[in-house]
Amino acid sequence: MTADAADDPIVRDYLLLGLRMGRHIDGYVDCWFGDPDLARRVDAEPPRPPAELAGQAARLLARLPDGPLDERRRRFLAGQLTALECAARRLAGEPIAFLAEVAAYFQVEVALGDPDEYAAAHDALDELLPGPGPLRARVEEFRRRNAVPPPLLRRAMGAVSAELRSVVASRYGLPAGEHVEYEVVQDPPWNAFNRYRGRFRSTVSLNALAGRDLGALPLVAAHECYPGHHTEHCVKEAVLVDGQGQGEHVLSLVNTPQGLLAEGLAETALDAVLGRAWGPWTAEILGELGLRVDGERMQHVMTQMRRLFPARQDAAILLHDRGADADEAVAYLRRWLLIEDGRARHMVRFLLDPLWRAYVTTYIEGARLVSAWLAGDRADGARADGPEGEPGAGVTERFGRLLREPLLPPTR
Repeated sequence: MTADAADDPIVRDYLLLGLRMGRHIDGYVDCWFGDPDLARRVDAEPPRPPAELAGQAARLLARLPDGPLDERRRRFLAGQLTALECAARRLAGEPIAFLAEVAAYFQVEVALGDPDEYAAAHDALDELLPGPGPLRARVEEFRRRNAVPPPLLRRAMGAVSAELRSVVASRYGLPAGEHVEYEVVQDPPWNAFNRYRGRFRSTVSLNALAGRDLGALPLVAAHECYPGHHTEHCVKEAVLVDGQGQGEHVLSLVNTPQGLLAEGLAETALDAVLGRAWGPWTAEILGELGLRVDGERMQHVMTQMRRLFPARQDAAILLHDRGADADEAVAYLRRWLLIEDGRARHMVRFLLDPLWRAYVTTYIEGARLVSAWLAGDRADGARADGPEGEPGAGVTERFGRLLREPLLPPTR
């Protein structure tokens, strides 16, 4: 971090405010690599009452228009502070309707997904996985046949990640010395998690019990590392913090517009670098480890499964806006995501967590927003792919902007 990166009083107060919220909510600070003195100052204080933090956020918002920051930085901080104020008000006990909470956090509106779209994806999976028995059982059998043996999980993820890193480095560039370490952990509420530690280094934790099928490996590696979260943090640290002194980017907070765009970038990362050819590419890499998979079929199955992902946001809306209980949400997820009971309950546990209940929106609406923006100005909204499904120049340039610039909903 450059010496003057947090010299602006508004930026400094924003960083202090975010760190103070982190004292109340474990996990609210997604990453921090700023001035250690600021962190020590907050740690030495008694925790500030949430209502006081909400007031601080409102006062900072009021100071922004007359401050010295340029328009883009003011817009970024305004979005972050609006989300932070809402989180503090909710923490103080103020009742806030779920859909209003989502809108304040992410600057988007959400609604239930289209059951016809889910049914069409089921029909496509039925053709991809023919045989006797219900479709859910056939999908589960496909997952079992393509499961990563636990002792190979970290090695397989590392192999896929290394190949993606080579593609990303040649296309977008990576700072010297950047590095990712993988670890396997037991039963967290998520499938994988990136902890960016600053100076271009990340630790990625993999859930030992979830997300182990071969088809998920390239999606997770792209999402968490190359060109997803790790790459974005590295590039923004190098370009925005080190290069331009924009100290607000030493802090990342969940449930903010920053988080929506970060997850949207990560959810589209694999398509952005490999286009429609990632299945056979993955099969070749994993074959060198003795893991055999039909790459083309795996890719087609995962493509259809991704069409079902908005059902996760539906479950959050049902739980927090429509009065459904946990069992009803589990049944909904089992029906549309074609998953077994234990996996559905794992998802519902995430959706019931006070911190993470709204976060599913970042994956669903973030991916929709970024996908549409990457597609450019095509009237039909289709992605402007190059030959043989390779990402076109427009996609590459726009994705590079997402890595380098603090874009916000709607992306510009």
